[in-house]
Formats: sequence, C-alpha cells, structure tokens
Amino acid sequence: MKLAFSTLGVPGLPMADVLRLATAHGYHGVELRAHPEEPVHTGLTPAERTEVAAEFKAAGIEILSVAGYTRVAAPGEDEAVIAEIRALLTLARDLGAPYIRVFPGGSPDQTPEEADATAARRLGTAAEHATDAGVRILLETHDSHRTGADAMRILGLVGHRQVGAVWDVMHTWLGGEQPVESHAALAPHLGYVQVKDIASTEDTTPLPLGEGILPLADCVEILSRHGWDGWLCWEYEKRWYEKAAPLPDLLTPGRAHLSRLLNDSA
Repeated sequence: MKLAFSTLGVPGLPMADVLRLATAHGYHGVELRAHPEEPVHTGLTPAERTEVAAEFKAAGIEILSVAGYTRVAAPGEDEAVIAEIRALLTLARDLGAPYIRVFPGGSPDQTPEEADATAARRLGTAAEHATDAGVRILLETHDSHRTGADAMRILGLVGHRQVGAVWDVMHTWLGGEQPVESHAALAPHLGYVQVKDIASTEDTTPLPLGEGILPLADCVEILSRHGWDGWLCWEYEKRWYEKAAPLPDLLTPGRAHLSRLLNDSA
C-alpha cells in the first residue's frame, strides 16, 4: 500500500511547502483539498494547473485525489450539483489525479430513499463525464451516509465503474460498523482509505496515529488479508480543530505507525 496525507492538515500551505513535507517525511502522495481558500481549486487557470502538475511531477509525489465538497444527495436542482462535479473532474484530469472526492450531504427533510435516488441520479449522469476525463468519482462515507452500508445503497443504484467510494474509517466506526463490515460493503467499489485517530466518540479532535481509539490495525489487517494494494491517506483535520497539534511534526511518526501496521499484517 502507498501512503498519502491530506492538505486538510496543513490548510493554506503553498504547494511547494506541501511537496517538501511529503518528500522529507516519506509519503508517496497527497490528497488535495479543493477549496477557494486553498492553493488548488476549480478556479485555477490552465497555466496554474499546468504549474501545479509540473511541481508534483518534479518532486516525484503523486496527486492522489482532488477532495471537493459537492453534496450529491442534497435537495435542490441537479444541474448545479452536476456542474460542480464536472468542474472537479476537469481539475483532476488537468492535474493528473485519478480521483475526486464528493460527499453525500443528504438532508433530514428527505427520506433515505429520496436521498439515495437523488445522489445516484446525479452520480450516474456525471459518470459519463468521468469516463471522458479518465477520473473516478469517489463518494466518501460521511454525514448522511457515514457507513459502508449507507454508501452502498447509493453505489448499488449507480452501478458504474467510474463511481466508487472513499472509506473514512472514523465515520464508519462512529456509525456503528466494524471494519470487517465496512470492508465487505465497500470492497467492490473502493478507491482509497482515509485513516485518522481520535480520543473518543464524544471528542473527535485529531490525534497522532495510534494514540486514539479507532481500529486502524484491524482496518489495515483486513485490507492486507484481502490483497488490497491501494492508498492509505492520513486525513488530519487540523482545519477544523485549531488546538490540534501541528501536522508537520507528526508526519514521520505517523508514517512509521502505518508502516508498522502494514508490516504486522503482511
């Protein structure tokens, strides 16, 4: 498996500095948070996109994913949501990233069936653009669809190879699923896995990997046992928790912890 970290842990940091961190601490790739407050977003010009792609290529670091914030199950008109997805797909294509990340984002005002159908309809439409771009759309286990079983209700309706899943191990666990259950649901559609650690179900402040309660060892063991050879991406949510320790100082110990888990499961 290859290791990446998310720029959510170093909000607003210039790409040159992100690449220095990845190189210095032994990571293979980076998940880019695509938001207007970040250096990379859908408003970049063609020249700016070319520059970012060239920086990553020169550093020998892969862009794992363009992590967007489109909420595919949210109430409203389809056109605006599909346009957001297409913009993310075009950005990922231009940067050479294989994936984009989207959220479910269903509303309490919807029935589960309505949310599922809305998300599946939009993802199915956007899948054709994803095919043309050569990029996969990945639905993260999050918010209204935080478990693998929840996400599969949508993915099963879509049934398209260009639409898959990001397994956020915190959300599936907080949703009451054990890792073996989450893996069983998501394995046919899995793009990559987001790892993290937290203190408790009540306190989700990010902790260094291995210092919290999330079953990371179980997740890695299950993935290894089933021969999965994809990406583990450390999503350290510093952006939302100002008092969390700075990520750069944690990157080397975090990589070492993931490497130990991989060695133990080999």
